[in-house]
Amino acid sequence: MNISSVTGAWERAIKQLPNSLRCRIHRQEPLRYYTTLRVGGPADFFFVATDIASLAEIVQLAQTEKLPYVVLGEGSNVCVADTGVRGLVVLNKAYEVEIASLCRVATGYNFMRLFIKTLQASLSGLEWGVGIPGTVGGALVSNAGAYRGNIGPLVQRLEVVENGERKWVGPEWMEFSYRDSRLRQPNRPPATLLQVELQLAKGDQAQIRERARDYQMQRIRKQPWLPSAGSFFKNIENNHALAASLPHLPEPLKQMGRIPAAYLSELCGCKGYTVGGACVSTRHANFIVNRGGATAAQIRAVAEYVKAKVFERFGVLLEEEVLYIGDWPPKF
Repeated sequence: MNISSVTGAWERAIKQLPNSLRCRIHRQEPLRYYTTLRVGGPADFFFVATDIASLAEIVQLAQTEKLPYVVLGEGSNVCVADTGVRGLVVLNKAYEVEIASLCRVATGYNFMRLFIKTLQASLSGLEWGVGIPGTVGGALVSNAGAYRGNIGPLVQRLEVVENGERKWVGPEWMEFSYRDSRLRQPNRPPATLLQVELQLAKGDQAQIRERARDYQMQRIRKQPWLPSAGSFFKNIENNHALAASLPHLPEPLKQMGRIPAAYLSELCGCKGYTVGGACVSTRHANFIVNRGGATAAQIRAVAEYVKAKVFERFGVLLEEEVLYIGDWPPKF
C-alpha cells in the first residue's frame, strides 16, 4: 500500500471501533517523545493501550484488516525513522500483574519494576535484569539477558494475538535464540504479545538483593547516561577462531567463542566517532548516544560506520540488537 491508501484504509477501519477506543486515536503524533534515543518522526495514527483488553482489540482489528501497525513499549532498543511510521503505532501501557512463583504480567509492565516486585516477594530469577530499560514485552521480543541469565528459560506460556485470534501458546512459539525471537524476524505473520507467565523460584531476599546490586553497579560503571537505545549490536557468538586470535580477550570468553561487540568496536577506534548529534559513547563502545539534536539517520550512519570498520578488520558483520522501525529511505 502507498501512504494515501494506508491512511484511507486505517480511517475506514477505525470507524469499526467503539467510541471509547476511537476517541483515543490521535494523528501525526511525534514518536521521539516515546523512544529512549529521542529520535523519530510522527506516527500516522497513535493509540495508547491502557490494559490487555484494549491492546488485544486494537491489534485484532489491524490483523483482521491486514493493516500495518507497530507496538511500542518504553521505546528502548528501537530507532524510529525520521519520516515516522506508516499506519498505526500502539503504545503499550498494559500494566496488569500477579506476583507469585508463577508470575503473570502484562507486556506493557516495566521490567525493572517487575524485578523490584519479585524481590519484595523473595522470588529469584530476574536479578540479571536489574537496570535493563523497557517493558516485559520488549524483553521477550529480543530475548533480553545479561550476566548469564535471560528471559527465555523463565517463560511458561504467553497470550498472543496472531492472525486476529487471541490465544495462549507455549514458549516454543517464540522460537527464542540469542537476543532474538520470531517477532524480530522479517516476513513472519504479524503477532502481538499480551501477557506472559514466568516461572520464578523462592529465594533469600538478601541474597537476591546483593546479586542485583552487584549487577547494577557494573552497569553504572560502564554505561553512558546520554540518551541511547541500549546495547546497539549483538555480541559475536560461537566464533572460536576469532576469539582465539584476540590476545587480550579474557580466557572464559575465548573458551565460549564469545566476543563482545564493544570489544571489537573499541579495537577499531570507534569510540567517539560522531555524525551530527550521534556518537559512539566514549564510556562504552557498543552504545550509540544522542548528544543533542541527533536524527535517526545520523544514529544509523554511526552504526553503519561501526559495522564497516569491524568487518574490514575482523571479517565479521555485526548484527543490530536495536530494531529499525518506520519508513526508512532506500540507502539504508
